[in-house]
Amino acid sequence: MSVWSKLWGRVHSMETIQVVLDSKLLRAADLAARRARINRSALVRTALREHLKRMEVHERERRDRDGYAANPRDTDDVGGWESEAIWPDK
Repeated sequence: MSVWSKLWGRVHSMETIQVVLDSKLLRAADLAARRARINRSALVRTALREHLKRMEVHERERRDRDGYAANPRDTDDVGGWESEAIWPDK
C-alpha cells in the first residue's frame, strides 16, 4: 500500500465533531498546538489518546487491587522470596 493511500485511508476514516471549550482552555490549547507545531485537532486527538490510555491503566490497577483484596496472599506464599528481595551488603 502506498504512503498516499495509507494517508487517505486515515483521513477518510476521521469524523468531524464539535467540542465546546471555555475561552481560557481554547487559548491554552492553541498555544500548546503552536508550540508543538501541530494543529488544534492533532493536539486534541493526542491528548484524548493519552487520557484514554491512562484511564485503561487505572482500570487495570483497580481490578488488580480488587482481586488482591478479594483473595489476599498468605505470607507463606511469598516468604521464600524475601531473601531475594534484600540488597546484598557491599
